[in-house]
Amino acid sequence: MKKSIVLFSLTISFFCFSQQVQYASKVIKFSSDLGGKQNGIKRILGKPDAFPQGGASANAWTPKKALDGRQLVEVGFEKPQTVKQVAIFENLNAGCVTRIWIDTGSGKYELVWSRKINYKTPYYKTTLSTDRSYYFKRKRRKVQDAPDVYNPGIENAILENAVSSVVAVKVEFSFALLPGEKQIDAIGISDSETPLIAIINTTPKLENLPNSQEIETGNLQPQNPVLTQDKSKLLFTTKVNEVEKIYSMTKKASGYWSNPQEEDAALNANANYNYIEAFTNNFILKGGVEHAIGTGESGYEFLKYNNGKYESLGKLIITAYSNYDDTSDATITSDRKTILMGIESDMTQGGTDIYFTNKKEDGSYSFLTNAGKTINSAADEGMPFLLSDTKTLLFCSNGFSSFGNYDIYCTQRLDDTWKKWSEPLNLGSKINSAEFDGAPFYDETSEMLYYTTFIGEKSVLKYIKIPKNYFEIKQ
Repeated sequence: MKKSIVLFSLTISFFCFSQQVQYASKVIKFSSDLGGKQNGIKRILGKPDAFPQGGASANAWTPKKALDGRQLVEVGFEKPQTVKQVAIFENLNAGCVTRIWIDTGSGKYELVWSRKINYKTPYYKTTLSTDRSYYFKRKRRKVQDAPDVYNPGIENAILENAVSSVVAVKVEFSFALLPGEKQIDAIGISDSETPLIAIINTTPKLENLPNSQEIETGNLQPQNPVLTQDKSKLLFTTKVNEVEKIYSMTKKASGYWSNPQEEDAALNANANYNYIEAFTNNFILKGGVEHAIGTGESGYEFLKYNNGKYESLGKLIITAYSNYDDTSDATITSDRKTILMGIESDMTQGGTDIYFTNKKEDGSYSFLTNAGKTINSAADEGMPFLLSDTKTLLFCSNGFSSFGNYDIYCTQRLDDTWKKWSEPLNLGSKINSAEFDGAPFYDETSEMLYYTTFIGEKSVLKYIKIPKNYFEIKQ
């Protein structure tokens, strides 16, 4: 039975509004939440990240009585300001805000907005019909029914009179007004009547890229594209008879790729998973290797290609390695000193996060350390790809404002701790769609990005030329 995700689209704006805007910076009081890092009350803080895509999100507040109860939340703002508008971002079943109060610093709330009889919150009607939520986690790499999502919308409550020196807002919800689950993404205030909207963090240069092109792979459904260092082969993983196997295509003199061929048996020796994360002249990092829990074995091994044969250089050992999944995703510096991984562990910010580990003197790697909240949300992040400067990182996430499902983002490392990163930059609508987009591999010589997405029911391999300086992020 087909499910459908109801999404809405907003025009991306690249100009600055003259209005003064703030989003909630602290929680003062609330009726209830589900607790934990996902869907807890703190998820309501900051700018919207479940918009403009809408739909269920780990980054949104879900009250315990989100089906039919009356709930209240009080939030504070960093600086006092004049307020003409309060915007509530309801990413599931919008239209449940009933009353709004404001506090100008006295500690006493003044009622400034009430829902009128028969008033309805504007909904975003754009509908995407889909059968899947395609995760990067390999145990979930299959078609899954997506949850029903209804009517995401923004309650842009315009006050009759502007109120100065506002420091806090109280919002009442009556979730019995509409059927289904409810989630609240953010609460914002503005001194203007111009409706607050969610803006995806991208750039005009990325939006003006040429359209991406598809690489024909026949009936195969590709994932994990990787180029060999000499650019002569394009390898990818695909599922064949319930086993993930590595296939490759050879670059022809015409510039086109040959038909896919199953790779050497040495690369497809594992019973369930086989995939390549890096293929250099000095080493190959291969995933899907069988590993024993509690030994530091990570499911990866290093290989070297010598005289037409693949030789093992040993397994990747990480101190106290722990992963809730069977496999992970990884990227590595050319000197093998640092590895970034997309996994879920005890130190997660919510779902799957990006971690880093450094090489030790004995050749093994240190404890995995979370790369921080700037790039790791309460949702899922993974499929990291690090450029040769060891600062520019591409990754996949469903935890930031996006065009639909999982999108590809870019971030810049800001210091040597590997914990400080710039705000993720969405690579734009020429790459990211309403479907799953991920598995980025960037060839710096040709400035070509390879990645996977969905067209209809099929995973496909695409490429697009992006100048390397488009990844630069001004601080």
